[in-house]
Amino acid sequence: MALYCIGDIQGCDDAFEQLLQTVDFSVSRDTLYVLGDLVNRGPKSAEVLRRCMQAGDSMRALLGNHDLHLLAAAQGLRRQSKRDTLAQVLDAPDRDALLGWLRQQPLSRLHTNASGENLLMVHAGVLPQWSLQDCMALNAEVQAVLQEADFARFLQNMYGNLPDRWSADLQGDDRLRCIVNAFTRLRFCSSAGVMDFESSESADQAPEGLTPWFDVPGRLTADTPIAFGHWSTLGHINRPNLMAMDTGCIWGGCLSMMRIGENMNERELIQLQCPQTQVPGGKG
Repeated sequence: MALYCIGDIQGCDDAFEQLLQTVDFSVSRDTLYVLGDLVNRGPKSAEVLRRCMQAGDSMRALLGNHDLHLLAAAQGLRRQSKRDTLAQVLDAPDRDALLGWLRQQPLSRLHTNASGENLLMVHAGVLPQWSLQDCMALNAEVQAVLQEADFARFLQNMYGNLPDRWSADLQGDDRLRCIVNAFTRLRFCSSAGVMDFESSESADQAPEGLTPWFDVPGRLTADTPIAFGHWSTLGHINRPNLMAMDTGCIWGGCLSMMRIGENMNERELIQLQCPQTQVPGGKG
């Protein structure tokens, strides 16, 4: 039995399949966590969704910003950009099944191994004021709204950069938007947790007054291992309590997978060099 997590696939199903073959992944034996952005920008988003959906509980996905964008586009709430490659899903004969499965996925997942060690997984980041328990509770709030009959209303009001800081007093659309933005868009924030959505540079090019979310002093999840994607210009990071897994597959980088052993410190990085399918400029 092997445990894996994989960075942003973004519709690159050929690379995904090849990487699964490389590690001899078995749906009856192994577990793979997919760290969001399963779709868009790459050529085979529908195939990625089908592969994960058909694998059942052995492939456990979470939602990234591109996955939410697909759900919004499917409701006619968001126009597609020139970079989008969502039509393959939206025009698929099994469109409803694919979108229905995607809507069931959470914004965060928690894996606890046999030794009681936790691994928190999100697409983008975690605000410094959030504890592990907060992360799971706030995810549950959004997941519940996505299951409601009028979930399209949530998707319609999901977009925007405000509020740019967390408060437990936030309510309604503002509260949900803040949660979604942190989990699916966060890169840099201030020491007080004010989020920035303008910069997508590497960590060593942080704008003045801002810090990569994972380096903010006093972050309440600092002692919890976290795996995340989203930040392709960051590159792979492997620290005791941090795994950055988006290595820019669609930009001609690698698709990266981490095999995790019996404890969280036993790790093996498996990477596959990918053909470039998008020209950099507005990565994310």
